[in-house]
Amino acid sequence: MYCETNEAMAKQEVTYDSIVKEINSRQFAPVYYLMGEEPYYIDRLSDYIAENVLTEEERGFNQMVFYGQDTDIGSIIAAAKRYPMMADHQVIIVKEAQTLRNMEELVYYLQKPQPTTVLVFCHKYGTIDRRKKVAVEIEKTGRLFESKKLKDIMLPTFISNYVRSKGTAIDVKAAGMMVESIGADLSRLASELDKLIIAKPKTDDPITPELVEECVGISKDYNVFELKNALMVKDVVKANTIAKYMEDNKKTFAMPMVLAMLFNFYANLMMAYYAPDKSDNGIAAYLDLRNPWQAKEYQTAMRYYNAWKVMYIISDIRKYDALSKGYGANATDKGLLRELIYHILH
Repeated sequence: MYCETNEAMAKQEVTYDSIVKEINSRQFAPVYYLMGEEPYYIDRLSDYIAENVLTEEERGFNQMVFYGQDTDIGSIIAAAKRYPMMADHQVIIVKEAQTLRNMEELVYYLQKPQPTTVLVFCHKYGTIDRRKKVAVEIEKTGRLFESKKLKDIMLPTFISNYVRSKGTAIDVKAAGMMVESIGADLSRLASELDKLIIAKPKTDDPITPELVEECVGISKDYNVFELKNALMVKDVVKANTIAKYMEDNKKTFAMPMVLAMLFNFYANLMMAYYAPDKSDNGIAAYLDLRNPWQAKEYQTAMRYYNAWKVMYIISDIRKYDALSKGYGANATDKGLLRELIYHILH
């Protein structure tokens, strides 16, 4: 059934969870425009709609998929105006919607949409201009959802929530290894986590660093996560051992990736000095951390580094980032990471 409170709900923030809740309640909007730089949630929502609006028997006659490069907006509108066959609704999914031309023609359909059609547009790696008439009409009539890239600091929470939704848990260090190795590619993260969940022994124990090392190929001893931990407490031997391992395995540990992690950590550490409340909750709130336990790393580091030193470290990281990219006389990658580690620790 068409959502009678559609206009009121459209004014509320449109999130992944709010759309899933509507679908589960069978309160369907006539159009869903899914857009943004993060394709993971666009794919999940379009798949969820495809699997949950119609029954398996109804899909044969009432579910269609268009591709933006192979069609035009007129053909999509014509299909949307049809009535379903032996079902209450039809579902039309338009993939690669970012390649469609003349999207403004959709405005006239949106002003009087077919109430039995659920029309889904998947616009990846970009957004439509919210000031345009078509965007205004989508927000008025349906759901305009933007899938934004997650910040690195939010990735451990994503991992924890994902494995929890699958009925298990993950060790904090194991989650950190996944973040530092894979980064913010949510689709790849989810794929690798699925592998770990399948490989995990049938116990109540969480996913361990050893399992990550075995299944994903990330060393539990030599990784960016462990380098950060060694620097955090000024463990000179461990930090230099990991740095040498990384320099000997440059294909796995690209210098830009390592420096980005170090920069993020010390930049947050610099901000932590300005937190009015230095408790777990205070630092977590000031740095916009999802969990107070993440603040403990910064509390520990503040016992080993003062604010002036952190300021110089951030400057050094910028300098070595430039050197690693070829700026400066006779600049090469060789030995740069260990040089930087020396400056951080002394």
